Amino acid sequence: MPITLGITGNTQKERMWDPVASLIEELRSIHTRFVVHPELAKGLIDRGSMLQDNEIAPTISYFLETAELIISFGGDGTLLNTAHLLGSRPTPILGVNHGRLGFLAQIEGSELQHRVQQLKSGDFMVEERVVLQATLESKEPLLANFALNEFTIQRSGDTGLLTFEVTVNDVHLNTYWADGLIVSTPTGSTAYSLALGGPIMAPGCRSILISPIAPHTLTVRPIVIPDVAKIDIRLLDQGKSHVFTSDGINHPNALLSGGVHIEKAQHHVKLVRFSDQDYFSTLRNKLMWGAHRSNPGS
Repeated sequence: MPITLGITGNTQKERMWDPVASLIEELRSIHTRFVVHPELAKGLIDRGSMLQDNEIAPTISYFLETAELIISFGGDGTLLNTAHLLGSRPTPILGVNHGRLGFLAQIEGSELQHRVQQLKSGDFMVEERVVLQATLESKEPLLANFALNEFTIQRSGDTGLLTFEVTVNDVHLNTYWADGLIVSTPTGSTAYSLALGGPIMAPGCRSILISPIAPHTLTVRPIVIPDVAKIDIRLLDQGKSHVFTSDGINHPNALLSGGVHIEKAQHHVKLVRFSDQDYFSTLRNKLMWGAHRSNPGS
C-alpha cells in the first residue's frame, strides 16, 4: 500500500542539502508521495530547489498528520529531535546518518536510493524502542517529559558534587554522591552511559540502566533494573545549581522544588530497519570491534 513519506532534517548540517534534494528527485521519479517539513522546505527553496505546493507542509501539525513514515536527515541527535516532535504518535522513523558515530540513524546517504525502493515496496520492518517518562513532584511542566535515550541530572557551573537519594519501587537503592546521574533505556545504553563505562543493552532488553557520573565512591557502579520498576530521585542538595535533561533537552534546576519520578512510558518510538541489518553488526561496525590495527613495530 503506498504511503506518504515525511522528510525532515538538521538544517544546520550543510552537507545534508544535496542528498535531500536528490531524494526528492528520486521520489518524484518513482511517483512516491512525500511532504517536506516547513523549515527544511524553506532551506531547500533558499538554495534553489523547486518544490510544488503539495510537497511542502504549511505547518508542523500538517507535516505530523500527513507523514506516514518520516525520513530524518542528520545524526542521532536529529533523530531524537524527530522522536520528540512526534510525541506519542506511532509514525516510524528512518534515520539517514550525516553525523558522526550514529547508532540510531540506520543508513548512510549512499544507501538511500536503494532503500527508497524498499520503502515503496514495503520491504522493511519496524522496531519498537522503549521510552521513559518523567514527572516532577512539583507538577511543573517539562519541555520534554520522555526520553528515548536517557534522562540525566548533572551539576551546573561551579556547583560541587551533588547528593541523590534514589528509590526503586519505594525501596531505597542508594544515596549517590557524584557529578550526576543517568537513567537510560536500552537504546540509550550506547549513548552517554557507554562513555561512563556502563553496559551495552540490546534493544529488546526489558531493562532500565542507572549510571552515576563520576561517583565519589569508586565501588558505586551502574545497575540494571527491570523496566517495570518505578524510580524516584531526590536531590538532597536543594540549593545547588543543576540541569535535568531529556535526551539533551535542558531543564535548569528542575529538581529544586522536589524530586522526579521516572518509569516506562506507555508509548514506544518506532524505528525502521531493513532485513539485511542487525543490531550486533551495527555495534561491530560503529565500535570497530575486531578491526585489525597496524603494528608500527612489525
